[in-house]
Amino acid sequence: MVRVAIIGASGYTGIELIKIIHMHPKFELVYIGTSEGGEQLSQMHPSLLRILECNVEKSEAKQIAKVADLAFLALPHKAAMGFAKQLLALGVKVIDLSADYRLSLENYEAHYCEHEDVANLKKAVYGLPEINKEDIAKTSLVANPGCYPTASLLGLLPFSGYIDEQFPIFIDAKSGVSGAGKKPSVSAHFATINENIFAYNPMKHRHEPEIKEKLELLTCKSFEVNFIPHLIPVTRGMLVSLYFKTNAHIDAKAVLKNFYKDATFVRVRENPVDIKSTNGTNFCDIFVSQNGTSVFVSSSIDNLLRGASSQAVVNANLMYGFAEDLGIPILANVP
Repeated sequence: MVRVAIIGASGYTGIELIKIIHMHPKFELVYIGTSEGGEQLSQMHPSLLRILECNVEKSEAKQIAKVADLAFLALPHKAAMGFAKQLLALGVKVIDLSADYRLSLENYEAHYCEHEDVANLKKAVYGLPEINKEDIAKTSLVANPGCYPTASLLGLLPFSGYIDEQFPIFIDAKSGVSGAGKKPSVSAHFATINENIFAYNPMKHRHEPEIKEKLELLTCKSFEVNFIPHLIPVTRGMLVSLYFKTNAHIDAKAVLKNFYKDATFVRVRENPVDIKSTNGTNFCDIFVSQNGTSVFVSSSIDNLLRGASSQAVVNANLMYGFAEDLGIPILANVP
């Protein structure tokens, strides 16, 4: 059994990690930590009463290294890199769910803060299994992608060699309010979001450079990426609509199907996708339509699972040589 620690377990991604690891046949949950500690897990997450009872510890790297082989960091940016640096030095493998290891140093410091672990930043592997499976299997540090970049990149990557650089890419993305995190905010307040929908940080959201950077690294081309996120009045789920032009006439559906013909967790749909069908799963559903060289791609994921926690566990499976789908949720919460 691989001994697992979850750090930053009080949030939405934290409880999703707990649920998946608790049911995993090869991972043993040995340490749950928060910045404060000092309470029972069922006090922090009442839904776990009589299911998983244990102490929540005050997170300390040296104590984690004594009991765990692998640590999931569900921490805010900046806090994660400090913890990861300590754990890696103590021989613990790390999957970081923050943005701290996802971007180049230049892009990270331009959009977040000064980086405090440049040495490990250069070693981190971007944890999108469809493109980095082999590298994930060999690394000790995975930078788990964000939810918006996951849904956007999975829709764009099959067409990366065909996208016309002369025209901008537009990404219209809609997320459930759980993507805003557990901390209360005005935008996620019931009176604000109920029966409402609105854009936030249009054309300047911090996930835009993550999408642009990864797309350009894979193609060695330069793209104008315009990213517009919205909040919608649902708890979880994400629907991303992508608009771009191709540099040649292609059969977009055939390109998409061929690219993902061996993908475990991507389903190519014949009809426009919806968020209900991926809710509670690690699947990304993708649909494509075209009018000549104008292409529309729509992708759907569960923002807390494929966009965070279940994708992180897929990466852990790959790191330890297990089947990619071992212990990963696949049944949607329908109706």
